[in-house]
Amino acid sequence: MPISLVEILAAFMVLFAVIDIFGSLPIIVDIKSKNGKIEAGKVSIVAFVIMLSFLIIGEPLLKIFGVDISSFAIAGSFILLFLALEMVLGIQFFKQDSPAKGSIFPIAFPLVAGAGSITTLLSLRAEFAMWNIAIALLMNIIIVYLVLKAILFFEKILGPTGLHIMRKFFGIILLAIAIKLFLSNTGIQLGNAQ
Repeated sequence: MPISLVEILAAFMVLFAVIDIFGSLPIIVDIKSKNGKIEAGKVSIVAFVIMLSFLIIGEPLLKIFGVDISSFAIAGSFILLFLALEMVLGIQFFKQDSPAKGSIFPIAFPLVAGAGSITTLLSLRAEFAMWNIAIALLMNIIIVYLVLKAILFFEKILGPTGLHIMRKFFGIILLAIAIKLFLSNTGIQLGNAQ
């Protein structure tokens, strides 16, 4: 299976917007203030293992339930849509009902390797080769690790306003990605109607 730089970059951008580690900085800063520190290495490894496992066994698991990847991708596009709306509009669709206890939970799961990320991985399988997605995933996890290691720097540099603007920006990108994912898996084409 050939490695495609175009597929890797496309998958990287989608995962980058969905994982949204920069958009999660306000939440991570809050968790750090409660727990004292963030274990960047542990968070990154656990999140990577969860997502890679789902990338590999997700498709066979869907077949057990009689669901194809395109159908799952369409369902995933709706989840991405709601995540994007949360980011852009500042409303909450997905509730976190468990208290923060440490670095692994809730940062590795469900903040980094959450429903949106896992759904996106399976959705990407409908369009890209698995190896290219895995490389894009690894690249994103490296960024997650670097951001978590530099959490104090980002906290000082961006401030509350900067963090808020980044969240809105990545929300709009994610909204566009959700629409593209829906259209590409339904066969609907825009701009071709006469």
